Amino acid sequence: MSKPARPRRPARRQSALQTLVIAALDEMKAVNIKVLDVRGLTDFADAMVIASGNSDRHVRAIAQHVVDRAREQQRRPMGVEGGSDGEWVLVDLQDVVVHVMLPRVREFYAIEQLWEQPSVAASTAATAATAAAGPARPSAGARKAARRPRRARSATQ
Repeated sequence: MSKPARPRRPARRQSALQTLVIAALDEMKAVNIKVLDVRGLTDFADAMVIASGNSDRHVRAIAQHVVDRAREQQRRPMGVEGGSDGEWVLVDLQDVVVHVMLPRVREFYAIEQLWEQPSVAASTAATAATAAAGPARPSAGARKAARRPRRARSATQ
């Protein structure tokens, strides 16, 4: 039995911080920007913004620009991780978490699918598991019953 999903809060307008982050990503020519509303799924953030860069240098520059723009608005990041490698940089702006990745890293980790609505992800996984298992096989009791001839019941019983 699966645990029922927590109800998601209704969608709302983008926060000022979210708008700031998206504008900073656009200014640096980030690719494939996606905003995920995770308010009903987690307590550590309201939104995740995922974007890609063309190279490790581009990824680092995008993340640094997001940090700089946030600081201009007196929004101090809680932390920045992955800046030394440049394949995946995470910027934690408290209510908004920004992931900037190389396309191959983004495809490998597929964090968009991790944070999808649970009911959609669960039904997709169940469908995939059923398809991989093949057709359902009847139980042993059902197979025996199918082999046994049925006796006709009399009306007096």
